[in-house]
Amino acid sequence: MAARAIGSSTISFGLVAIPVKMYSTVDTTAAIRFNYLSKDGSRLKQQYIRTSDNQVVEREDRVQGYEFAKGQYVLFTAEEIKAMQAQSTNTIDIAEFIPLDRVERLFIEKVYYLGPDKGAARSYHLLKEALNRTGRAALANYAARGKSYLVLVRPMGDGLIMEQLKHHDELRPFSDVPLDLCEINEDELELALAIIEQRVNQEFQPENYEDEVRSRMMELIQQKVDGQEISVPPEEAPESKIIDLMEALKASVNATGGRKSARSAGKRATVKGASGKRVTKAKSDSKGRKRSSG
Repeated sequence: MAARAIGSSTISFGLVAIPVKMYSTVDTTAAIRFNYLSKDGSRLKQQYIRTSDNQVVEREDRVQGYEFAKGQYVLFTAEEIKAMQAQSTNTIDIAEFIPLDRVERLFIEKVYYLGPDKGAARSYHLLKEALNRTGRAALANYAARGKSYLVLVRPMGDGLIMEQLKHHDELRPFSDVPLDLCEINEDELELALAIIEQRVNQEFQPENYEDEVRSRMMELIQQKVDGQEISVPPEEAPESKIIDLMEALKASVNATGGRKSARSAGKRATVKGASGKRVTKAKSDSKGRKRSSG
């Protein structure tokens, strides 16, 4: 079934204008949603309650405010809010072309498919091919829904996609994160490299992985639809203990038998094995170890 456009825009650079349609990359029909109901099965609706007297405030009596100090607000009318918002031009205004591989994935917030609008196929595919040949992406400003967005237009397959980016001042610097830097043990590194080598895949194949939680939820939901009760197993508190990092690495290398690369990589790495140090705590959840062991 053909995708339905969620909006339209125009890619603009120089005197070139390419009308495009925007499509969501996410299939929202696959999401599991629960509604709040009364115990008699009636739907509930949300209301805004005034904290001063616990009275319901109707829509026409609501205003928006900005908290400039603890408990102190400056109020704005709907017209004042609208005056502060960006004018929605719905134009993807390209500012520059940058190497695609220089954009950190950290900046990506949302992704949209772009398709050519009527009569724009030639210019659309020309831009896609030009970006492909140069290995570059188009960095642009996009104003819509009263907001201004930084976006990246880049080729994907036979078409173009638009990645909505976070602005630089929206991101916390990595330097804020305590990293506790330490020396790397070469023997442990050899074993870690062997584990990676056992699980190497040259392609990204997300279809090989299923959302197990969603599948389990759908099974349980169907049980309830069929009138069956859901039994909840008791939670088992995971036991915590000190593990030896070197021994854990060796066990991980040896756990994946049957793979040629695993056997050869394991031999190379375990020859250099030395006694490791007790460096960390880990949960001894058996399923967790099994997954990490491959």
